[in-house]
Amino acid sequence: MNIRQALPRLVVIGAGGHAKVVIEAVRAAALAEVVGALDPAPPSASVLDVPVLGGDEMLPRLLAEGVSAAVVALGGNALRERIGSGLREMGFSLPTVVHPSALVSPSAVLGNGVVIMARAVVGTETRVDDLAIVNTGAVVDHDNWIGRAAHVAPASGLAGNVTVGDRALVGIGSVIRPGIRIGADVVIGAGAAVVADVPAEAVVGGVPARRLQREPRT
Repeated sequence: MNIRQALPRLVVIGAGGHAKVVIEAVRAAALAEVVGALDPAPPSASVLDVPVLGGDEMLPRLLAEGVSAAVVALGGNALRERIGSGLREMGFSLPTVVHPSALVSPSAVLGNGVVIMARAVVGTETRVDDLAIVNTGAVVDHDNWIGRAAHVAPASGLAGNVTVGDRALVGIGSVIRPGIRIGADVVIGAGAAVVADVPAEAVVGGVPARRLQREPRT
């Protein structure tokens, strides 16, 4: 008799639009049972059909109840990194989520808490560090290095040997030519064409991409 093994139980951190996509990816991959979402100010009482259980104060209780895995479904890179680090310190595992329609090279290396969305491509000997996102339809070709908690947005295209620094955002529909180095905390605007290295914390946009004024931090 074939007895199906129960899926591990998982909580999603966040209850917005990005959480919806993450939940669907977890389900499509049959990775875990999503028992709930956590958000201190949720837009509704549930996300898809997953109940919002409360805020971060629920984490110790969930861990005690055997919910030992979490996915950080937050678009803000620095926030995702900080919360992911805190979850790991509490004892949660951060599983890697790969949508079954994504194409990931067998030689690629994916870190903990990475999310690879539908129809994304992660090429030969590419490295994607912890808590990074390769979003829907993005192409990350061979020998790339995507830093910790970075985000390669939907429909972006990275040629070979590109480095994307920690917490950098590669905006939707942007393209990066081979061999480019993108520094930590960079923001690349939507539809940009990056043809030269970008220093840490810069904001660039346009075709070809040029440096823009960064909004002051608050």
